Amino acid sequence: MKKVYTGKTKDVFELDNGNYLLKFKDDCTGKDGKFDPGENSVGLTIEGVGDVNLRMSKHFFDKINKAGIVTHYVDCDLDETTMEVLPAKVFGNGLEVICRYKAVGSFYKRYNEYCELGQDLPEYVEMTFKNDDLGDPLVTKEGLVALGVMSEQQYDDIVSMTQKITRIVADDLKEKGLDLYDIKFEFGYDKNGAVMLIDEIASGNMRAYKDGEYIEPMKLSEIFFA
Repeated sequence: MKKVYTGKTKDVFELDNGNYLLKFKDDCTGKDGKFDPGENSVGLTIEGVGDVNLRMSKHFFDKINKAGIVTHYVDCDLDETTMEVLPAKVFGNGLEVICRYKAVGSFYKRYNEYCELGQDLPEYVEMTFKNDDLGDPLVTKEGLVALGVMSEQQYDDIVSMTQKITRIVADDLKEKGLDLYDIKFEFGYDKNGAVMLIDEIASGNMRAYKDGEYIEPMKLSEIFFA
């Protein structure tokens, strides 16, 4: 296999069949030795975190694919902590898509003049460019189209897919007594321009609460697989 990319939490290899292999690592983003999914650099290593992130991703990708929503997921090897995925191009230099059920985090910081902390939101979807230096700036549909990052149809497809996927995740968490407040996804597109869900679906990409109390990502994984 040929390594084509070294990431913070995953390495990417090219396979002979044209697909790619993601190798999940135990490295985590954080600061001062504390795990923080919002940080942009590796801050610590937690043994087993790559395994649990892959297991959660497999669980949700299986459900999402079964629901007829297009993803890059093909298969995984839990023993090797690897996931085989279809080739996909990212939008621009990378785009994060957030679906929000509650006004918390950066949303509340931006708009607290107009909302209360924890206020219900109607499956609100927003997109940000992945750019550490600029603080992952928000971008509108009109901006994405005007900049040639995506078409209007691709934008509409992403919003619809994001809301459907978020419901699948939220329903699963609800069965564990957990409330999903928001979740972050990444999308790409195939050679024909069709949108697909890419990357991973792990506890570090979502904000969940139990009985009104925020659950740290590692604890969330423990509860989910209990």
